[in-house]
Amino acid sequence: MNRIDRVTAILIHLQSRRVVKAQDIAERFEVSLRTVYRDIRTLEEAGIPLVGEAGVGYSIMDGYRLPPVMFTKEEAVAFLTAEKLVEKFTDVSTKESYSSAMYKIKSVLRSSEKEYLETMDDHIQVIGNEYLPLDKNTSNPLQSILKSISEKKVLSIDYFANHSQEKTKRNIEPVGIFYLGNYWHLIAFCQLRNDYRDFRTDRISKIAPTELPFRKDHPSLKTYLKQISKEKELQTVIMTVNKKVIQYIGDQRFYNGFVSERELKDTIEMTFLTSSLEGFARWYLMFGDQADIVSPEILKKRIREIATLVAKK
Repeated sequence: MNRIDRVTAILIHLQSRRVVKAQDIAERFEVSLRTVYRDIRTLEEAGIPLVGEAGVGYSIMDGYRLPPVMFTKEEAVAFLTAEKLVEKFTDVSTKESYSSAMYKIKSVLRSSEKEYLETMDDHIQVIGNEYLPLDKNTSNPLQSILKSISEKKVLSIDYFANHSQEKTKRNIEPVGIFYLGNYWHLIAFCQLRNDYRDFRTDRISKIAPTELPFRKDHPSLKTYLKQISKEKELQTVIMTVNKKVIQYIGDQRFYNGFVSERELKDTIEMTFLTSSLEGFARWYLMFGDQADIVSPEILKKRIREIATLVAKK
């Protein structure tokens, strides 16, 4: 990237956030801090009203705005692709908000970009898993959750707990949401359990905001998830699998803690880190006739126990 393009991109970066650290700019554009300071001076000399504070970062003074940014064809198609994903994997409220935003994005495109986008629209599709049930949840939880986090106000939810098969009403203090295994998850402090819990949003049948403030300060979602991963007692599993059946294992390996693999003569040796040997044992039995557990011994023993019980039926 030449200097003119980089300085322009830095300006757009500064407009996209309230405060931007010099180190963040350096990492994004892969330049030194000295280069960042020089580019910032260039922007100031061009009349951009920047405010900089040591140890905090740079920001653009309130009220300063540039005309609408023009997008490239590639950027426009990236927005289109994201729209397809949002349509399939978010709730109704988020879909509607993103669709509205897309109209605004399209409105500032040049004619050639608009035509290109219309052509590409029929060539990008996101196909859901036909074996998974359709999410009929109409409670639109995602936007309500994010608003709750922003305002630090408690949410009231009706929730179905799968492990106990119980329907409960709870007051929760949301921390954040993440997408995993075809479902959106909500990490929140549950006032009923007085602890943090992982709620699947498709099991929230009703969600309502309250005027109750959060009782405590919460970590960021990133911090919480990092801490949880450290606390989990992970066990290493090594197994060999016949090359002929590897294709049938597919993405299931990732749900069971897949770490790495190496090719042997007729097999693939796979290494996993799992928090549940019981769950791993039951998954292994799906293709166990074409695989062997190398370690640990406790897993081999549990698999034999399950297989014996099945044989007795």
